[in-house]
Amino acid sequence: SGAWWARAGDGAAGAAARECTPCDPRVGAVCALGPYFTSFGAPGWLSPTLDFDSGLKSIKGSCHNFCTAVFKDVTYKELKSLLNSRQITLIDVRERWEIVEYGKIPGSVNIPLDEVGEALQMNPKDFKEKYNEVKPSKSDSLVFSCLAGVRSKKAVDTAVSLGFNSVQHYAGGWKEWVTYEFSEKKKGN
Repeated sequence: SGAWWARAGDGAAGAAARECTPCDPRVGAVCALGPYFTSFGAPGWLSPTLDFDSGLKSIKGSCHNFCTAVFKDVTYKELKSLLNSRQITLIDVRERWEIVEYGKIPGSVNIPLDEVGEALQMNPKDFKEKYNEVKPSKSDSLVFSCLAGVRSKKAVDTAVSLGFNSVQHYAGGWKEWVTYEFSEKKKGN
């Protein structure tokens, strides 16, 4: 019924969430009371401002009032434009050997998925030493990528849980990037 996030067995709150009309399906939600998962696997949080005891009627239809968009998928063209404008930090969460063997998107910084949480909490000096880049602040725009969007989605979840509030996801990943870059080079010849 247009449900886009809810948790089984969560009573009136879940029922209200199931009644919400979907937002842009590329946009995730995070609020502040308890974990929920969107239909596409992203975490969401229920707002503490809801009155659970007054039942469904008090919260039905208020989804858009208490959900805050925190990430969206970017396309190849959008990512290319963002990189050219230097408005983002692109973090590739593939393993180092994948970068060495297959290459990386120019301008990206490699932070393997299992290091993302620790890296985003490092002090700036240690981050610079380990990754040879300036550590992004919580207000900086981040885009996460990997091979094909699975690991980078987990990295998005980690960044959001750590308070980064401008996080985007390049779901196409390295596979899509290489395909577009190859076809663009082919057109130029």
